[in-house]
Amino acid sequence: MLFSNFFAPTSKDTPADAKIASHILMLRSGMVSQAASGIYYWLPLATRVLEKISRIIDEEQARINSQKMYFTTIQSADLWIESGRYEAYGKEMLRLKDRKDGDFLYSPTNEEQATDIFRKYVKSYRGLPLCLYQIHWKFRDEIRPRFGVMRGREFLMKDAYSFDINFEGAKASYMKMFQAYIRTFRRMGLTPIPVQADSGAIGGNMSHEFQILAETGESTLYYDKKLPTASDEELMNIFAVTNEKYDPNTSSIPENELMVSKGVEVGHIFYFGTKYSKAMNAFVLDENGNKLYPEMGSYGIGVSRLIAAIIESSHDERGIIWPEAVAPFDVTLLNLHHKNEKCREAAQKIYEAINGHRKCSAPTQKEVLYDDREISIGEKFADADLIGIPWQVIVGEKKIKNNLVELKNRKTGEIIEMSPEEIIERFGKKC
Repeated sequence: MLFSNFFAPTSKDTPADAKIASHILMLRSGMVSQAASGIYYWLPLATRVLEKISRIIDEEQARINSQKMYFTTIQSADLWIESGRYEAYGKEMLRLKDRKDGDFLYSPTNEEQATDIFRKYVKSYRGLPLCLYQIHWKFRDEIRPRFGVMRGREFLMKDAYSFDINFEGAKASYMKMFQAYIRTFRRMGLTPIPVQADSGAIGGNMSHEFQILAETGESTLYYDKKLPTASDEELMNIFAVTNEKYDPNTSSIPENELMVSKGVEVGHIFYFGTKYSKAMNAFVLDENGNKLYPEMGSYGIGVSRLIAAIIESSHDERGIIWPEAVAPFDVTLLNLHHKNEKCREAAQKIYEAINGHRKCSAPTQKEVLYDDREISIGEKFADADLIGIPWQVIVGEKKIKNNLVELKNRKTGEIIEMSPEEIIERFGKKC
């Protein structure tokens, strides 16, 4: 992608109403633009990150046979009346009426719809276990939206719903999702901290939050210091709680083995048994022809919130530092002297090779943002650091005389000299 063609309205100015790093940097880098209180336009740069995150989620959900679909964003109030949650949910629910005076709501969560789909189509115990998920937009009318997309009213969320024959099956589904979430966050370059949690308005009695360490996090976490290096199998049994559940008098962890950090919640999983299946009469027949109400679970990841959490945990005074797996581009190519013929030729050669202009296909193609704009060198470096793409390839007139360019690691600041051919070998398509 040529930067001259890419819609990324960057800014040097710090927005007056932005208080935390992710909000400031998402506005300054041209990722989002506020449309209303707690509601944002997601511009191309942010959309690319959303898609990278969603792709990882999709792949890990497929590994555990969780099947993707789309529930509706506008739901009938009848389903929520049936489950008993319509009045109980509170003012966070945006209630609507259609032209026939029918009651509807903008989806804050989808337990009722998942249960409705299940009862319509699954009639036998042989249809279990079943897990359905989506990645879709939701709305909760927060009383005080703040911190940009960290606590907005409209948000992109992955939510899954499992159905099992009995508690043992439900627990197995819960464990599969727990492990899938650990893999998902680790693939994004993050260290997830799974903590024991309350179920809140969703309901249930087995629940974990997944937190990402960040100094600006709203939660205080108390956890065993060996947790960050624990294996996936060990994580479920390692001590980790939020401040609401921490009691130093009953803690099983000695103080010298305890870590205390701030965290941002990015995922939450629940088991709630037959809470919805019984309320909505969603049953199957067992092998003896008797009614069986499935045991259910609900599993969420705040996809749009996750972007802010990543930025909170990975930035510096110059801008964002994206983990490679979720970066909007893999490489930013900076031609510092666009009027210099050798610089133009070298930059174009690198761009075409990385961008896949060769007649071949490969699943590991790297994506490059080529800053071909006629602006100052300082502006190019400032935007490159602000946007935070992991690798910067710098083409300057002094180095190119010796057939060299610079490769800079955005995270470490390390710079090494390489030839354009070596850059192409490292990042270009392999035919």
